[in-house]
Amino acid sequence: MGVPWCVDRHPLSGEDFPNLPPSAYMPLHLPSDLIVSVSGLRGRVGEVLTPELVAGVASAFGAFLRSEVVEGPVLLGRDSRTSGGLFARAATAGLQSVGTNVVDLGVVPTPTLMLAVRHHGAAGGLQLTASHNPAVWNGIKLASAEGMFLDGEASARFRSYLTGVEPPRAAWDGLGGVTRDDEAVARHRDAILDLPYLDRGALTDRGLVVALDCVRGAGGVIMPELLEALGCEVHAIHAETDGWFPRDPEPTADALAELGDLVRATGADIGLAVDPDVDRLSLVDETGAALGEDLTLALASAAVLSRTPGPVVTNLSTSRVVEDTASRFDTPFHRAPVGEINVARRMQAEDAVVGGEGNGGVILPALHHTRDAPAGAALILQYLVDADMPLSRAVAEWPSYRIVKTKRDFPREALPDAYLALSEDLSADREDRTDGLRLAWDGRQSWLHVRPSGTEPVVRLIAEAPQEEEARSLLARAGAVLDGVA
Repeated sequence: MGVPWCVDRHPLSGEDFPNLPPSAYMPLHLPSDLIVSVSGLRGRVGEVLTPELVAGVASAFGAFLRSEVVEGPVLLGRDSRTSGGLFARAATAGLQSVGTNVVDLGVVPTPTLMLAVRHHGAAGGLQLTASHNPAVWNGIKLASAEGMFLDGEASARFRSYLTGVEPPRAAWDGLGGVTRDDEAVARHRDAILDLPYLDRGALTDRGLVVALDCVRGAGGVIMPELLEALGCEVHAIHAETDGWFPRDPEPTADALAELGDLVRATGADIGLAVDPDVDRLSLVDETGAALGEDLTLALASAAVLSRTPGPVVTNLSTSRVVEDTASRFDTPFHRAPVGEINVARRMQAEDAVVGGEGNGGVILPALHHTRDAPAGAALILQYLVDADMPLSRAVAEWPSYRIVKTKRDFPREALPDAYLALSEDLSADREDRTDGLRLAWDGRQSWLHVRPSGTEPVVRLIAEAPQEEEARSLLARAGAVLDGVA
């Protein structure tokens, strides 16, 4: 989500935030090991993330929105983590303390909260989640009135406010109120069911058998009901929403052995796995084999493009198979810097019909510009019905690639020299420097992406090629170049 950071205590003048009344301008103290990014912040529960810190961030967010002259309530949601209720109460108190009205959604997926922000005409939203991190973590994702994460500019302004301004507190007669919205999940489900890309009759007639793993996260409140509404016979594990994650909450192929067993035991047509806040989706085929996350976006895109051709956007580290999908349907294809909001903004600029990230995050503008696993699941099922063949055979019709990832310590100040050396040594067909350095070789169907991590003080190297040995060889050569620079 971002690199650890802290800001020295310093006063701000009223000129920095002219819509605020005079105040003491005492900044909030942020632990140095709190991880902060464009989308929000996260930390270990009780060690870094405390109720006091959550209340402080929430009060600052409510006051910040008012300083930006954005009116309306702030919506509050959370995933199923055991610390979620505690932090929800703290966030509610923080928002109320600055006169912000709160609409509490309870346990909901992050995309549900994003849709609800727009439904209520809210000033913003606050989701308590650490996404795919283990249960010892929790965090805060911040949404704008658009029902999207704060973009880079808005996030920078909020970080400046958060660490430089003491939020003006409301008087006794100006405190924010609290209301509940228990229909947000139902609205989200119904909006997916109404998508023009779904043939509800064909889906119901097919009656797909689906194995489902919700990892005891927020997926349990929407996924089983949605799949049943699409005519599926659902066999679910870990649909409880108690936050006791039984596996690595990141739905990578290595974490889905139990789901593979369930697919085989039930004779399911497909296995679906989500992360705790339900913005990422992974697939298991009818043999119980995990397919990885990159295919999620490719297959979902195919279901959309077969009905509504149009531009496709993904990030620089996503598999080439998504580019192949756009090519098959003869539609424009674009890459954006890593990060959901970066992809979403590029999708808006290109008027894309589908996009997302290779971590299993599907963004469908017909619904909203947010990664949405339930919407992705519906599109995948439609793709399976359209293909009219087992998932393993349908996947075999697409090119196969192998992605290999590694990371290494490398001085940030030496990166410009490293990019130049890599460019000269590797001599690629195409080069992109919008987010680190991405080199692509069209004839070899391979690419390399080198970029500074957003969450650790390291450099990430990602390579893809038709064969794993080729990808590893590319990483080894790049590593040798970096050694020469360092």
